[in-house]
Amino acid sequence: MSKIGNILRRTVLAGGVAAMGMALAPAAFADELDAIKERGVLKIAMSGQYPPFNFVNEKNEVVGFDPAIGTEIAKRMGLKTEIITTAWDGIIGGLLANKYDAVVGSMSITEERDKVIDFVGPYYTTKRAIFTKKGSPITSVEQLKDVKVGVTLGETHEQWARDQGYDINTYKGLPELLLELTNGRVDAIVNDSIPVMLAMKAGQYDLAVIDDPSAVPVGAGIAIREGNPELAAAMKAALDSMMEDGTYLAIANEWVGGDIR
Repeated sequence: MSKIGNILRRTVLAGGVAAMGMALAPAAFADELDAIKERGVLKIAMSGQYPPFNFVNEKNEVVGFDPAIGTEIAKRMGLKTEIITTAWDGIIGGLLANKYDAVVGSMSITEERDKVIDFVGPYYTTKRAIFTKKGSPITSVEQLKDVKVGVTLGETHEQWARDQGYDINTYKGLPELLLELTNGRVDAIVNDSIPVMLAMKAGQYDLAVIDDPSAVPVGAGIAIREGNPELAAAMKAALDSMMEDGTYLAIANEWVGGDIR
């Protein structure tokens, strides 16, 4: 099966749910900005399992870099925000089924995803990274073919690991992924670099990074349904103004400790 076919089946279309969503979403062919403004609320989705970008705190609130960015964009559009958490492997299907207006959840911009949705941004940049427990005998990418590799279900890293032919376990989000690595149920994990590096810096995990020469920077974008140029333009204008007036940097400093554009 081709890479595009795999992505559409597993990551983008989430087992056919997105195809159903396309059938249920005729509004996607007309710009939705006016309807959102009339409602007064921008509904944004994320997994809630990707600290420090988005996670549920002790008060059962969804917080982090992503909700802060999404809320500020909505504010500048004259809107309130409703945050919806959902499983990552079905998040694009939910967008196409009109369950929310946008995904502000650290979604990597890929050619495959861009075939079925549109992106605003990128609003930050990261890249793939591979981690093991400190002291592990695994020190190179070449060794991954002989060990168990952990990935988050539905992320681009899952498809990458499958394309390499790795023996993988899939998990719901980063906390579970890190727990499984710490407990020795997987020998290595593949994830975006920033959140794991921050967890290591905070002293939460004693991990080692495996050099991956093939990894390249990837932008994270805000996903919306196709056919919404006015909505895209309004969100982009809000994002640009945040970056220009220092608000973006203040949010980034608070949640990730620096500028990640």
